[in-house]
Amino acid sequence: MPEWLVLTLAMLAACAVVVVVTLLRHRTASDDEDITETPDVIEYMTMWIGVVYAIVLGLAIAGVWEARSAAEDNVQTEAVALHEISERVRVYPPDVRDRIRADVNAYVGHVVTTEWKSMADHGEVTDRGTELLDRVRADVTDYEPRSDFEAQAYQPLLDQVALADQARNARAQSTGATMPGVVWFGLIAGAVITIGMVFALQIRRTPRELILAGLFSALIAFLLFLIWDFDAPFSRGVSASTDAFTSLFPGAGD
Repeated sequence: MPEWLVLTLAMLAACAVVVVVTLLRHRTASDDEDITETPDVIEYMTMWIGVVYAIVLGLAIAGVWEARSAAEDNVQTEAVALHEISERVRVYPPDVRDRIRADVNAYVGHVVTTEWKSMADHGEVTDRGTELLDRVRADVTDYEPRSDFEAQAYQPLLDQVALADQARNARAQSTGATMPGVVWFGLIAGAVITIGMVFALQIRRTPRELILAGLFSALIAFLLFLIWDFDAPFSRGVSASTDAFTSLFPGAGD
């Protein structure tokens, strides 16, 4: 099911729940119930519950956005490091240079065409990707420089290999969801309590109040969906892309 459809259904469901509960409450209310007066303490509690929950939602959104940004930075770092390896081996003999570039291209092609799908579907990188990167490392480390010029390029190449490996490990650690289950429990419980306090204010059945209550519940549903969508940087709608690799290695996705 498309995620935009899930979001639409969730927002409509939130609105429907508020409207149905309000209508049922109105029908079951006693004839002598005074719906014009609300105790000040309830209004005060409702205000502070809304403020506290808004802060929690803001922190949650900031947390998942930061995790997604970090994942994109790791992808960018890995792609740039691999590109630097391909460019800096130009000082090596043609056979060594072509072998290293071929192995780098093979690794990037595997990441773009196979490993990215594995991260989205299973939340993990592939063993084949690890093998291909190890081959690149072996190509670089096993070569013995034959001149001072090649020796000057050797250590920077090792540094770029280490940087690519570090970025890959960071990418592997950020493939799954970043939000703990207990935080989700708090977010959902807070949403129920916050929306539930609307009924404590003795909401009536006027169109204006029903529309406002429905929009309020739909907004909370949208924010929760946004947090869920950002929570897994590589597997949901607003996910990190392979543009960092394909822009530096145009033939990687072929």
